[in-house]
Amino acid sequence: MKKSNIPFVGLHAHSGVGSPFDGLGYPQEHMDFAYENGCDALALTDHGNMNGMAYQVLHAKKMQSEGKDFKPIFGVEAYFLPSLSEWKEEYEKAKQDKKSKRALDDSRSATTIEDEGSSKTAVKNLLNRRRHLILLAQNQTGLNNLFKMVSKSFSKSGFYRFPRVDYKMLMKHNEGVIAASACLGGVYAGDYWENREEGKQAVVDAMQQTTQQMMTIFGDRWYGELQWNNIPEQHELNKYIIQMSEKHGFDLISTADSHYPSQTAWKDRELYKRLGWLGKGSSPSWLSSELPIGVEEIGYELYPKNGDQIWDSYKTYSQECGVEYNDDLVMKSITETHNIAHKRIERFLPDNTVRLPDFVVPAGFTALQALSQLCFEGLRILNLHTNEEYTDRLKEELEVIDDRGFSKYFLTMNAVVDKANSVQLTGPGRGSAAGSLVAYVLGITQIDPIKYNLLFSRFMRRDATDYPDIDYDVSDPMELKEKLIEEWGGDKVVPISNFNTLQLRSLVKDISKFYEIPFTEVNSVTSRMLKEATPLAKKKHGIKTGVYAPTFEEVMEYSESLNKFLNKYPHVADHINVLYGQMRSVSRHAGGVVIGEDLDKYMPLINSGGITQTPWSEGQNVRHLEPMGFIKFDILGLSTLKMIEGAIGHILKRHHGVENPSFDEIKEYYNVHLHPEKIDLDDQNVYENIFHKGKWAGVFQFTEAGAQNFCRKVKPRNIIDVAAITSIYRPGPLGADVDKLYVKAKKSPEDIIYEHDLVKDLTKETYGFLIFQEQIALLAHKLGKDFSLDEGNKLRKLLTKKGTGAIAEQKTQLKVKFVDGCVEKGLSESWANKMWQKFEFFSGYGFNKSHAVSYSVISYQCAWLFNYYPAEWMAAFLDKEPETRKEKAINLAKKFGFKIEPVDINKSGSVWEIDQDNKTLIQPLTSLKGLGDKAIEQIFLNRPFGAIEDLLFSESIIYSKLNKKSLDVLVRSGALNDMVDDRFLGLKHFWTATVVDRPKNVKKLKENIELYKPEGEFTNEENIENLISLTGVFPLELVLNDSVLKQLNDYCIPPLSEWDNDLNVAWFVPREVIEKKTKNGKPYWIVKTIDNTSTMNSIKCWGVNKDKDNISINRPYVGKLDYSEEWGFSTRSIKYNFRLLH
Repeated sequence: MKKSNIPFVGLHAHSGVGSPFDGLGYPQEHMDFAYENGCDALALTDHGNMNGMAYQVLHAKKMQSEGKDFKPIFGVEAYFLPSLSEWKEEYEKAKQDKKSKRALDDSRSATTIEDEGSSKTAVKNLLNRRRHLILLAQNQTGLNNLFKMVSKSFSKSGFYRFPRVDYKMLMKHNEGVIAASACLGGVYAGDYWENREEGKQAVVDAMQQTTQQMMTIFGDRWYGELQWNNIPEQHELNKYIIQMSEKHGFDLISTADSHYPSQTAWKDRELYKRLGWLGKGSSPSWLSSELPIGVEEIGYELYPKNGDQIWDSYKTYSQECGVEYNDDLVMKSITETHNIAHKRIERFLPDNTVRLPDFVVPAGFTALQALSQLCFEGLRILNLHTNEEYTDRLKEELEVIDDRGFSKYFLTMNAVVDKANSVQLTGPGRGSAAGSLVAYVLGITQIDPIKYNLLFSRFMRRDATDYPDIDYDVSDPMELKEKLIEEWGGDKVVPISNFNTLQLRSLVKDISKFYEIPFTEVNSVTSRMLKEATPLAKKKHGIKTGVYAPTFEEVMEYSESLNKFLNKYPHVADHINVLYGQMRSVSRHAGGVVIGEDLDKYMPLINSGGITQTPWSEGQNVRHLEPMGFIKFDILGLSTLKMIEGAIGHILKRHHGVENPSFDEIKEYYNVHLHPEKIDLDDQNVYENIFHKGKWAGVFQFTEAGAQNFCRKVKPRNIIDVAAITSIYRPGPLGADVDKLYVKAKKSPEDIIYEHDLVKDLTKETYGFLIFQEQIALLAHKLGKDFSLDEGNKLRKLLTKKGTGAIAEQKTQLKVKFVDGCVEKGLSESWANKMWQKFEFFSGYGFNKSHAVSYSVISYQCAWLFNYYPAEWMAAFLDKEPETRKEKAINLAKKFGFKIEPVDINKSGSVWEIDQDNKTLIQPLTSLKGLGDKAIEQIFLNRPFGAIEDLLFSESIIYSKLNKKSLDVLVRSGALNDMVDDRFLGLKHFWTATVVDRPKNVKKLKENIELYKPEGEFTNEENIENLISLTGVFPLELVLNDSVLKQLNDYCIPPLSEWDNDLNVAWFVPREVIEKKTKNGKPYWIVKTIDNTSTMNSIKCWGVNKDKDNISINRPYVGKLDYSEEWGFSTRSIKYNFRLLH
């Protein structure tokens, strides 16, 4: 750790979190460097936001725990305008111009890349107009004021490309805030840039006006900021600021304006800046396309300097620029920063009191009273209020919830559920919350935890310190969140941000592009590196099956191609090691929201795409909201629920005479027939027809072939069997062959040996295996000595952790209690130790039973619908499958005996319809690409159509909505095939006469019919391309006729997607041929193929001879191929190994 003779604190600093592509590095890196560099405090002042503050707070706590005396200072470099109202008036005028309006409307984003070139000039562009202003919180009051100002600056009144504050806002929220004039883009700099051409006096007059305004607002909390670099204009500005200070009596500070976390990081920051602009599509004129060779070319060093280094910068750069200063004045400006940091700014961390909304607590009640009343009323509605087991469990849970201070959390969740249930279907449960009886009686979950022996302590322990986390599944999370915001207010419900970082693949590409490394060389690496690293990474972890995503470190270690590439280009490797994981952009969490009161006062809200959201995130990689006092509510979308809604809609329409089912009617049907308390979950017809026979269309959790095959082997008979299947079908258990052992045990349950009745009671349902995490907790509780359920769940978590310190000691203490309890119950110490080893083995693979049971109920609901209402379920399945899987879904429907009727203008609806024969599904108009909602509306309002004249010349159709483009889509997709009467010699003739040369009247149509007779019919290739491009479905029936299919079946030749390694032969249809070259310049082809499963595959064809080799697109082939995990499908000879089918 260095020592500095001159006391100094950096009061102006940027990180890569809040100042992406301008600052570099995370706040903790800056703090650590500043500490090691001899500083005892550092302010974080990112551009316009406080997104890095959570990192700053958590690291300050970590440093304190390590005995490091370091003070975090919370601030922001705000974007400032004198008057937002005047500027907005100018903005609104600009919007009157259509061209300007487009630019203005496209300017809302939470990721602002600081344009230092435009901020350090006279800004003419309306959108870019702003100046910098440093604002620092002196105390909690000041911090709340900063939060309020940042939140307001991102609101609609202040945010246009940049978030802005003005004098009016500063006047209202200045208490506890220190302000400084910032850099060459600052408020004084703005006066300088805007007026310097008019002469010095004009600059002085403007600065005096700014000074008077700022000192009126801040008084002695206003500081002039000096900076030290070799930019001549900086020294001119310094002189003006000193002049203002001498005239008006405010103090001066010197700052480092640090932007990266170490002296050596300047080059990575320069590249990071350029990558940011590269991502925007163009670089500004002030930014060179080449990296500086040395830092001296830049003219300044922007790392967290100490006092001595600031003094050296002052001396060096003032001498280089030939400008003289008063040394005493500059020394005082340096030391004043230390005075501000330690005498004017309090040592404090943000108030992290848990904030939940008060509006969920009825007047006259405490939160516990209100919650208790709701719970016991729920118990009464379920007719369980006289059951002592339920009442005792409910009282116990309420006591724990009250002790932990989370009564208001459950009331908030209950309020969310009430809103959700009024507009959409919600899931039966997700995660450990299904183990809570409180959640069940409130209707938050639909699974009876006592019936399935689910544990509340798995969800919430009395001795734990973490926050509750209820993941709540709904069919349309966006609709629900918008409803909550609309009804409760944008300051009470705020979506959670996601922070996206630079990833390895994009970094390799972008850095290589910057250094002009050939694309083909780069692409050959990025396309192979994951394939190379994944098998080795899986082997390292003992994972035999399933999907695994290797970490950054594993790809760097195990990819041979990447290592060769980085050895060849070591400078790329150096940059990657620094830039990997740096901030790239801000997006929104899939379902997370924060719910509270006056959230804009307690966090500095930001805005992305017009949506207000949190400045901090909460997820797998970061947990920043909880430490800051905010609980995340997860409202997650589950498309299966939408599918169930759709199926019920079809059932009501076709079997109950409800023409346009309302949501209330759909909900009523669900509650009567599908709710977990109403549906027969032991219906063996469902298990045998769906789970045993493998009818998997859209059945939740059974979309993968591996899970389907495992299920067919297990042959489940109840919900616990299904839950066990989904719990075992994961990489860990599969890697340990638990699936094979489980199938064997289920087939021969009489061979299972249970050492104790308690063990049998708790593991009989899983045939002696510890499949569920709750089983470990319960066994420890039942067999151990004075082993509470809370301790059982604590043990479950401890067993998954490694360590020799406190964790190992806690494990040992719990093991002693377990062994002693076993011995007291007549079991041997040796048996107890073996059972403990069993705990340790299965703890790595055990799954949450509450979650498994809840999700298995959804799987069963899908299976029940498919079993009893197959057409309705299949139509809903086709409706909700995304475009990328639509073709495969249609083929699956065909596999189950359904006929697919193509789009028909008179029959097709907005969803998949079911014909009266109960076996034909009609493709919807909404599935046609290029046919908009307005055009479809016109069709629905005016159909049926007989002849083409009815469609072309109707007085009631608005043709600006059903335009020529729409007619083109309808004709080429085949939706008007029934209108192609005897007057037309083919579809192309019809298309040309009615669309290409669009007739305005019947006379012109007749002329067109005669004129375009030679057009005839589309070719087979044209028909194929039309259908693919407009419907997204490959028309295999136009490629494979019945006789060819019979040949393939007779010879047992499978499609390529069902490859058999023993056979080495498959059929396929080439869709595209891509010409490539190897590293040695030899040509090869990649042939993209499709088959009757609608799966796209690629075949690499080596040793291609362009003069002799030929592949016909959209024609069926049989191929003898090679296959490997690394290269996929390949062949060494097209001539000898490919056969065209006729």
